[in-house]
Amino acid sequence: MAKALNVNPNRMELSRLKKRVIVARRGHKLLKDKQDALIKEFMLKARAVKALREDVERELHLCYNSFRIARAQTLPSMIEQSLMLAGGATSVQVAYQNVMSVNVPRFQLPERPIQLSYGLGSSPGSLDVALERFSRTIRRLVELAAEEKGLKLMALEIERTRRRVNALEHVMIPSFTEAIRSISMKLEENDRSTLSRLMVVKEIVRSH
Repeated sequence: MAKALNVNPNRMELSRLKKRVIVARRGHKLLKDKQDALIKEFMLKARAVKALREDVERELHLCYNSFRIARAQTLPSMIEQSLMLAGGATSVQVAYQNVMSVNVPRFQLPERPIQLSYGLGSSPGSLDVALERFSRTIRRLVELAAEEKGLKLMALEIERTRRRVNALEHVMIPSFTEAIRSISMKLEENDRSTLSRLMVVKEIVRSH
């Protein structure tokens, strides 16, 4: 049930409330359209992110298998020593794309050649394959992180928009409508009372 507004029952207030309810209904329609469009875009993006995650998980599984093969072909201490030497620095480039008023991030790793700094004679070839495969997978992981972050931001925006739509639909518009009805009834009652008084006065005047 809508909460009654505390307003003065006069024609100026009635006119102001009618304008406000028109604006509220227009805003409700715009927000409802935005919510529907966001949900549609969210569902499309969610399916794409699900497919990307499955691809990345398969690639990671292959990477772990390559590392297990390399570990089986040499001593664990030699693997650890080789991995400590096979380090490097990189950076992530961040950009943003506006999707239905949501700033969705885009992460990108710069293109850099793979540099293996350990001795090739002391490590198995399967380790080279594992590191190269993992280097390619990192790009997909960064891409997946950006897509999932964008999906989360869109979900938050959908929730905010839903709350605004519900507030307009179930609180503001009904409150305005109830206030307009109450003022209209009060004004009509006043008009009837005025008309009755005028008729009484007219009868009095006629009788004299």
